[in-house]
Amino acid sequence: MNNDVATVAPPKGKPKWLRVKLPTGKKYTELRGLVDKYDLHTICTSGSCPNMGECWSEGTATFMILGNICTRSCGFCGVKTGRPETVDWEEPEKVARSIKIMNIKHAVITSVDRDDLADGGSIIWTETIRAIRRMNPNTTLETLIPDFQGKTKNIDRIIEANPEVVSHNMETVKRLTREVRIQAKYEQSLQVLKYLKENGIKRTKSGIMLGLGEQEDEVIQTLKDLRAVDLDIVTIGQYLQPSKRHLPVKQFITPDQFKKYEEIGLEMGFRHVESGALVRSSYKAQKHLT
Repeated sequence: MNNDVATVAPPKGKPKWLRVKLPTGKKYTELRGLVDKYDLHTICTSGSCPNMGECWSEGTATFMILGNICTRSCGFCGVKTGRPETVDWEEPEKVARSIKIMNIKHAVITSVDRDDLADGGSIIWTETIRAIRRMNPNTTLETLIPDFQGKTKNIDRIIEANPEVVSHNMETVKRLTREVRIQAKYEQSLQVLKYLKENGIKRTKSGIMLGLGEQEDEVIQTLKDLRAVDLDIVTIGQYLQPSKRHLPVKQFITPDQFKKYEEIGLEMGFRHVESGALVRSSYKAQKHLT
């Protein structure tokens, strides 16, 4: 298959469609001030997300729990790998307080993988959701969870807490999973998403990155696999290399190709498809409640 029209070989500089303006606006400035004043920790700021200004203006922000050291060593991810720190049992209250201070309408919670813990971190996950609900009863929630090694006992804790949206990212196509995600398994991630939907989660979501060497037919097959487990929402974005130690960008996907994937996904029956170079997992997350 000829992908020449769909991709651009990585030049020394990023293509024009990947250049973003610095976030501005009254709401952004206000929230930025609160984050700095109270030393709040959001993925938006620590990950230098290109959509930070847009999301914050909509009252959406993303928070990471269970520390900032991951037990896995995915080839695409900028989070540190190693031995994680001891679980901070005060973290649920800290996150809930941050959401209250920032007056967040829709919060996205994510975490590192904690394969060192018997519960995979699922207890802290549950406590965080409950703390947010207590302190911010009008805030809606999306939880971007790890696979918990496929252990249903741990996934059940998330289901019982019942956030409005539960997300788990595939990240890439089946052929590239071992190289990109290393310790994760493609079929296991699909099974997690299937289990969530079959056991009462109303909105399930997943995301994939492009530009790692995947072919169009592989992307379409991944979308088919996600629809087969009754997934509601999918995000498709451009992979960008966090550092020289990480996997290189093989292609920059053009806006037209992203649009094509969006149309294909909507035709397949996804409730929402966010597809674009700057799309990240939590992009327009508040819209996915409908």
